[in-house]
Amino acid sequence: MKRWLLAALAAPLLMAQTASKPVLVPDVSQRDIEIRYSFTGADLLLFGAILYPGGRLPDDTKPTDIVVVVKGPTQSILVREKDKLGGLIWVNAARLRYRSAPSYYAIASSRPIEQLMNARTRAIYELGLGSLQLSPASSAPPSEQDRFARGLVDLKGRSALYVESPGAVEITDGVLYRARVAIPARVPVGRFTAETFLIRDGRVLAAATREIEIRKSGFERFVAYSAEHWSIAYGLVAVALSVLFGWAAGWIARRF
Repeated sequence: MKRWLLAALAAPLLMAQTASKPVLVPDVSQRDIEIRYSFTGADLLLFGAILYPGGRLPDDTKPTDIVVVVKGPTQSILVREKDKLGGLIWVNAARLRYRSAPSYYAIASSRPIEQLMNARTRAIYELGLGSLQLSPASSAPPSEQDRFARGLVDLKGRSALYVESPGAVEITDGVLYRARVAIPARVPVGRFTAETFLIRDGRVLAAATREIEIRKSGFERFVAYSAEHWSIAYGLVAVALSVLFGWAAGWIARRF
């Protein structure tokens, strides 16, 4: 009985506390992105509104910031470090495997993320390329883990799969916001998440998530499905087609 009374008294307080915080209402321009043979990338628009308690903007002068993160499905990634042997030949040297590195990561913010919160808060929410929790599979020394993590971020950045865009979020009248995130042509397929964070005075006051599905379509989807579910038949057909095309090319060269 006492527990029930405490819960009944605490419920209004919790509701009042929740109502005193702003709420995010986000959306994305595309919930489904199909990859066809002519796919060269997509321009994803993330937009939404900030609903303040009582419909009034805060009276203080502290700025309101928005951070948007688009993250792809996690995957196991093996990173190899190359070394020059005898000053002539590049060979694979050390390597490190990560259990759950995001296949795609793009972050856009209204200001540079380092100006919005401290390093501890950034690490908790994984905001920024330097705050990703990559989960190395081995107990390598911290210095080696940092070196490989920087190498992974650099490799992904060259392929436009890891992107950091400070100042890319536009906030209008302190209520409406929008940001554009480029989806490259080499983006992996799967279920993506678009997370939006409302930040004031170094704290995350609100967060919301929308899901995005990226999948192959048409003939590309058939090829990917066949390679995954009928791998033996797919391999035999690929070898047969290679032999057939090679023979056809040789026959044409002899004839002409």
